[in-house]
Amino acid sequence: MRSAEGQTATQEKQQTQLKASPKKESAKFEEVLKNYEAVIGIETHVQLSTHTKAFCSCPYNYGAQPNTSICPICMGLPGALPVLNSKVIEYAVKVGLALNCKLSLSSKFDRKQYFYPDLPKGYQISQFDIPIASGGYLDVDLPLEFGGGHRKFGVPLLEIVSEPDMRTGIEAAEYAAELQRLVRYLGVSNGNMQEGSLRCDVNISIRPIGQLEFGTKVEIKNLNSFSSVSRAIDFEISRQVLLHTQGQANQIVQETRLWEEGAQKTVTMRKKEGLADYRYFPEPDLPGVTISEEYINGIRNCLPELPEMKRRRYEKLGLSMQDVLFLANDINVAAFFDATIGTGADVKLAANWIMGDIAAYMKNEKLSITDIKLTPKELGELIASIKGGTISGKIGKEILFELMAKGGTVEGLIKEKDLVQIVDPAEIEKIVDKVLAANPKQLEQFRGGKTKLQGFFAGQIMKETKGKANPGLLNKILLEKLNAKS
Repeated sequence: MRSAEGQTATQEKQQTQLKASPKKESAKFEEVLKNYEAVIGIETHVQLSTHTKAFCSCPYNYGAQPNTSICPICMGLPGALPVLNSKVIEYAVKVGLALNCKLSLSSKFDRKQYFYPDLPKGYQISQFDIPIASGGYLDVDLPLEFGGGHRKFGVPLLEIVSEPDMRTGIEAAEYAAELQRLVRYLGVSNGNMQEGSLRCDVNISIRPIGQLEFGTKVEIKNLNSFSSVSRAIDFEISRQVLLHTQGQANQIVQETRLWEEGAQKTVTMRKKEGLADYRYFPEPDLPGVTISEEYINGIRNCLPELPEMKRRRYEKLGLSMQDVLFLANDINVAAFFDATIGTGADVKLAANWIMGDIAAYMKNEKLSITDIKLTPKELGELIASIKGGTISGKIGKEILFELMAKGGTVEGLIKEKDLVQIVDPAEIEKIVDKVLAANPKQLEQFRGGKTKLQGFFAGQIMKETKGKANPGLLNKILLEKLNAKS
């Protein structure tokens, strides 16, 4: 896990022999693909939300001007010694616990030798053989549109590297999305891929179905969205299978490839370094890290409800998996939903309002749920007012949009706009009689067989009552009047 340490690389581009994405392959090639199994693992780099860098006091500010947040320690100048940011250890332990890892009470740092143009000291401080956390797993619920199901992926150590457990682009993308949810729920990172706060490097190989030996591993970089992860993997699977079927499996070499979003293909960046190239050795300028069981338990006791736990709780509330995945996806949406049902609101109705009109409004206005003026308390009040018959669902929607845009209270808007639903049968009957008397031609047509005109009359009555007539009562009285003998 890195804190404000990044690097760039020069790019060497090479034409690929595969020019079509999997969707464009022939039916014959689709059959060939079924004979091979992809083996996929992901290295996820998480930018921690610390105020300063991992080994010095330079501030971390996304978007800061180049060369403004550096110091002699960053540059590795002689005599400049790194000092570990204790918050980094706290966050690493927090993520390790959330990923069900085994934590090391004693760990150490190592130097990993690199050359990158923006890494002046020529090495990176990392952890090699004794990481702070190892051997965990991550539970993932796959989207229903891709078949659904539950998968468990191994997570052997932090920076965060998965076991080669994944087999498809969708599984890999959902694994990465779940990691993003996890670090956001924990509050250790904003997880924004567009800012580089969460970066995914995918390792992929293929092998014939039934073969135990892994194929040659290829790493793919430059993946800045979950859909890119999925598409890059699908392309690379096809590229490698095509080479196998053409008798050119030896052309698959251990290398780093880039995903070109515009061309929708991977291209060679550089031949992959081996462990010997990194020349790992223990970091001489930093002492080992020792943590106690009390320290770990203190962090464990402060962990929030995590995405997997939240999804299982929502399932127990009777929500569908589609509802569960939507609500638990965003920590702020989940908090809004929990606060709404905390007011006593009906669980399914609260989910429907949030996933329907509220989500549509946020999408149209490009707002998050923390930006809208509506509060969970007032959504609960709105649901209760509709369920109790004080206002109609139609009026409820009108109030909802005003609450989201301007704020206020349900009770206040109902009084201010005189929106209380008309539930007195005698009052509704008078209005029905008035509308029927005003439209004799349409009444005659209805009684002559044009029954669809019932909707016309209902609309006229709603117009007359400004939408305040109770729909159920209105339709009951209207139908009785329409079918009465003239």
